[in-house]
Amino acid sequence: MYRFTVYSFQRSKSQPAQWVLTTFTFGHEDQQTCQMWVNQIDASLVLQDGRPKNLLVFVNPRSGKGIGSRTWEAVAPIFLRAKINTKVIVTERANHAFDVMASTSNKDLKMYDGIVAVGGDGFFNEILNGFLLSRHLAHYPPTPSDIIDCRQTEGNYPNEAINAIVNGSEDQAPLLSSAKHGGLGLSTSSGNSTDHDSEFSAFHTWFRFGIIPAGSTDAIVMCSTGCRDPITSTLQIVLGKRVHLDIAQVVRWKKTPTSKFDPCVRYAASFAGYGFYGDVIAESEKLRWMGPRRYDYAGTRVFLRHSSYEAEVAYVDTKSEDTNANGKRVLCRSNCSICNTRPHLQHSHTGSSSRQDETRWLKSKGRFLSIGAAVISCRNEKAPDGLVADAHLSDGFLHLILIRDCHHALYLWHLTQLARKGGNPMDFKFVEHHKTTAFTFTSFGDQSVWNLDGELFEAHQLSAQVFRGLISLFASGPEV
Repeated sequence: MYRFTVYSFQRSKSQPAQWVLTTFTFGHEDQQTCQMWVNQIDASLVLQDGRPKNLLVFVNPRSGKGIGSRTWEAVAPIFLRAKINTKVIVTERANHAFDVMASTSNKDLKMYDGIVAVGGDGFFNEILNGFLLSRHLAHYPPTPSDIIDCRQTEGNYPNEAINAIVNGSEDQAPLLSSAKHGGLGLSTSSGNSTDHDSEFSAFHTWFRFGIIPAGSTDAIVMCSTGCRDPITSTLQIVLGKRVHLDIAQVVRWKKTPTSKFDPCVRYAASFAGYGFYGDVIAESEKLRWMGPRRYDYAGTRVFLRHSSYEAEVAYVDTKSEDTNANGKRVLCRSNCSICNTRPHLQHSHTGSSSRQDETRWLKSKGRFLSIGAAVISCRNEKAPDGLVADAHLSDGFLHLILIRDCHHALYLWHLTQLARKGGNPMDFKFVEHHKTTAFTFTSFGDQSVWNLDGELFEAHQLSAQVFRGLISLFASGPEV
């Protein structure tokens, strides 16, 4: 009897979002018959265009509890069985992956069907910024001073409604309308951008990023696959699954109150946070020797300090409501109806026709415990529903969460609601939740630290805008 084995997967009975490796063994008395079936199966797999054949893999050996290398060793055989060629780079220092991505030409990248990060959210952020900073050409969002009050209405505290225009030249174009978001303006130089953009837009239609979780929180993986499992993520990569992912472009105009105006661009795939969120990251940087436990320790210390900060935030007023026929909020899920209605890719710098001459902005000013902008729901093991339960992977919106100064006990109750599945952390008078496409921020303090996907970013004055479906992930979406 001759036998051959087919490798496949099945969903976990206890957790539907988790995929489990399985094998099926077949046999026949005739060896040629077995070989014929093997050839037929191989031929059918070759015809599946969505499956990657060549991948560039970055492994962070120090991610999370230092399990990056072990995680890759555990999943590497799956790529081998799927006949996927992998070039593996084990990073040796901070920003190693960033430098490789920034120095790799588009010609060299075209050798691969995608890039895989074995690590956490911060490691993926490093790769993402190395990829986008030299390629993504888009008009900056307006600076805080670009927003001019034309007519101030009688608004109740804390929000002041204003009609605003953006004061800027053609070179500092205002925010694009939400219908134009998602455009890929990608290039390798500042020369003939149109030719380069066309080249890379075509590139983008099949190029994807994958994340195999080995970090401290792995929020992006939790939101895009529904679980924090290296095997599940690997299977979705080798099977060529795809979801689109919004990306926030964050532009720092001034690092400190006395520094010169000097734009500095960064990108975030999950979250940008100030106040409590920034302080936790700053505190945890001193405690890296503790591993992932440093976040709990740093979070406790920052909470006990209960620091608040004077700041002003302006944000674009939007009216989008993602509700079903019963008026309930629609959660993001596999084959999400909201994420799948994305517009065709359009360039974000095609001229004045792609910009709004007048945009309605709202403004909040006061003392804040924290300011957060969630690109996705940011689900993780400590916040099972995430910061915003109904945020989507690719709807073209940021969720701006403003936590005003309040009593210590009330803030603790808010954090407790975040930690509960089915909790309602937004149901407090001191919490503002705004769905927007862009915002600006100005600090009135001496120091200002932001958290971008778990990475420190000092900024006294910044602006942010979201690009709908700017990149694609090897993922199927969360099972809800």
